[in-house]
Amino acid sequence: MTERAQAAPGRRTVMGVGAAVLGTAALGLNGTAHAAGTATAGKSGGHGGHRLDLPVPTVIGHRGTSGYRPEHTLGSYQLALDMGAHIVEQDLVPTRDGHLVCRHENDITATTDVADHPEFASRRTTKTVDGIALTGWFTEDFTLAELKTLRAKERIPGNRQKNTLYDGRWEIPTFEEVLRWADREGRRRGRPVWLYVETKHPTYFRGIGLGLEERLAKLLRRYGRHRAQSPLILQSFEPGSIQRLAKLVDTPRVVLLSGAGSKPWDFVVSGDPRTTDDLVKPAGLKWIASFAQGIGPTLDLIIPKDAAGRLAEPTTLVRDAHAKGLVLHPYTMRNENTFLPADFRRGTDPNAYGDAFGAFAAYFATGIDGIFSDNPDTALLAAADFTGK
Repeated sequence: MTERAQAAPGRRTVMGVGAAVLGTAALGLNGTAHAAGTATAGKSGGHGGHRLDLPVPTVIGHRGTSGYRPEHTLGSYQLALDMGAHIVEQDLVPTRDGHLVCRHENDITATTDVADHPEFASRRTTKTVDGIALTGWFTEDFTLAELKTLRAKERIPGNRQKNTLYDGRWEIPTFEEVLRWADREGRRRGRPVWLYVETKHPTYFRGIGLGLEERLAKLLRRYGRHRAQSPLILQSFEPGSIQRLAKLVDTPRVVLLSGAGSKPWDFVVSGDPRTTDDLVKPAGLKWIASFAQGIGPTLDLIIPKDAAGRLAEPTTLVRDAHAKGLVLHPYTMRNENTFLPADFRRGTDPNAYGDAFGAFAAYFATGIDGIFSDNPDTALLAAADFTGK
């Protein structure tokens, strides 16, 4: 967090904004969102029009509040909820003994203090995950009990030096612990706590006998989040994982989409010739709508950048996806200059805050239904500005 972040509105103000935005129209998955602040349920894709009690635009706390706390910790999740984020995100990877834990990657070198544990020095290894060679420590080589001896730390301390204040404060949470936390907070607040749950590298993990989907579905059923109206959204960069989940639970589902020219890893493995470029075309979107209720594209698929890094003309993806009854939750907005489009950077310090509000306004104007943000308080204020509520 920068000095400017400290000058941002206090939590009382932010929570007030969150409450105000929560009063806006519900988000209908499988309904076409015709304009910000409104959504109607439809019948696209044969899903019966899932309707979720979410505002438009929806603010999704990316890995919690990773702009202010080490990502995927209970501290990060709690702050996102306290700020008023409408949904809090978790990424799931397995342990050696089959527990699901919350980490952005199975490589925990940069997000924990594992390198400071001499008892685990021999676990450092090189693996190929989704075609990329990585050297470090991996969750699938640890039991849950062993992982619980580690502590989380800031992943990008060069950009977020102030987050390092919290290094070592929290352990790695299991997804079951998060489900229990969400239930407790929901009872305390008198409303459901929404979760946005991603299966990470599902083909890789299935290949080593640690399939994610069945384990995840079992937990969802245990905690009553397996139904079409459950306060949870499933997501994956592998469409096959979403298709597998669709057979196990009725929980709403979103297919994540990487940049232009990329290809889902399960497509690479299966020999499917399609790329993201094909999936964002009407035929590809129609196919996604047959088993999912939304897409989570990178922001560059909504508004590309030119050679100078400035926003260019928006694509037709929002219109085309809505025509197929899909909602759009693109990723990821961050406040720091280094992560913003060039036209919204301010000053020369890459880690200082730029004009995040201007960037949010540009993206909201395209008609997206929500957005992932490392800074939910900023996103909530921007959404309130945009809707006038």
